Amino acid sequence: MEQMRDVLVAQRRAFMAEGPVAAATRKDRIRRVIDMLVSHERRLCDAMSDDFGYRPVTMSRFADIASALKALKHARENLDRWMRDDVRDLSAPYPALGAKGYVRHQPKGVVGNISPWNFPVSLALAPLAGIFAAGNRAMIKPSEFTPATSELLRELVASAFDKDELAVFPGGPEVGRAFAGLPFDHLLFTGATEIGRHVLRAAAENLVPVTLELGGKSPVIIGRSADLHQAADRIVLGKMLNAGQICLAPDYVLVSEEARDDIVDAIKVSVANTYPSAEANKDYAAIINDRHRARLDGLVADARAKGAEVIDVNGGNQDRTAGIKRPLTLLCNVNDEMRVMREEIFGPILPILTYRNVEEAISYVNERPRPLGLYYFGGDAAEEELVLQNTTSGGVTINDVLQHVAHEELPFGGIGPSGMGVYHGEDGFRTFSHARTVYRQTLQDLAGMAGTRPPYGEVLDRTLAANIVR
Repeated sequence: MEQMRDVLVAQRRAFMAEGPVAAATRKDRIRRVIDMLVSHERRLCDAMSDDFGYRPVTMSRFADIASALKALKHARENLDRWMRDDVRDLSAPYPALGAKGYVRHQPKGVVGNISPWNFPVSLALAPLAGIFAAGNRAMIKPSEFTPATSELLRELVASAFDKDELAVFPGGPEVGRAFAGLPFDHLLFTGATEIGRHVLRAAAENLVPVTLELGGKSPVIIGRSADLHQAADRIVLGKMLNAGQICLAPDYVLVSEEARDDIVDAIKVSVANTYPSAEANKDYAAIINDRHRARLDGLVADARAKGAEVIDVNGGNQDRTAGIKRPLTLLCNVNDEMRVMREEIFGPILPILTYRNVEEAISYVNERPRPLGLYYFGGDAAEEELVLQNTTSGGVTINDVLQHVAHEELPFGGIGPSGMGVYHGEDGFRTFSHARTVYRQTLQDLAGMAGTRPPYGEVLDRTLAANIVR
């Protein structure tokens, strides 16, 4: 624990000694992360597979390695523009008299990142795009659920960076608690909502600004105008990627009453085409550990006991609770008494609910905590706008799922229980920067001209009379 505090002190001292952080220095730090990912791609993918029990190398390559590289390259290519002073228009008559105002984005100092296990490389390293582009130094606490990946990250970072630039601290919950309590200049946490509450409390002791990327129950609303087979294909792709262990995975589907059986059948067809079996499928990831497998099995058992129809979408006919993987399970006739409708699922279980009209679906979403993502399928522009105008979520993808997180040009973040603050691209640069206002006063005696220097008189009275109006 003392080592973490010592590194934080060393990073802050180095930051202060460095002075203004040149664009070349920021790009060099980003380059070293890129080189690390490219040079050690296979080792990182193998470590992730070891931690999961099995994880497809190809999936790890695009979901962790390539996604992190995309963020880092985007920052490297755009940071010169991001670093420019943001000149603002001032109210008259100040500009005419020579006054100027602008915002300069300065590095905050040392940024902490508590990263999760579901994408253990991408969510540890991709945020460095904004952190380093903004001129900061960083410390990372990776998940204890992926020990092989976390230890490899520590090793690779130590070989590419001095500890006063970037350092990794693997460890269990006690390390995480101590890390969250450090007086960083900014703290990023990605993980469960309940843990996010503890992180926010710890950070508050030092008044550390926090970005929380949490989760929640991201709904899918399928309109009557939707192509059900296309919707099923895209929902299955998003729900079964990483075996549903994604904060943005579709958590439940709302579909019209008459289309319920059709969407169930379309999902079955889509799964048969993409994941014809679960346990033996080389393209399908395992559930991270015994604890999470037991939790998922418990959600299904609880729903079944309370009256849900359980539909195993399992071409291999495996025992759904056997092995380290889990097939997709659909749940119909669900209700709010079931744990699966109260807890974030984070696995390949998908409740299907019905509505009589889209307003009913919107009300259902709005009666629950605001989600990280919301997905709408349909070709009815008026209905689409109705959903957008009358719901609130971290982000929205229309006619697909997950995709709003894949674009560095778009801010990513939650709202309320699904998080606070945003990052990615320029929004990440701004999150990890201090927006410092700079105002340059004219040499003219503006106070005298405006009559705002006592003793007050008629000039100020006339000015106030002209401005204090409706």
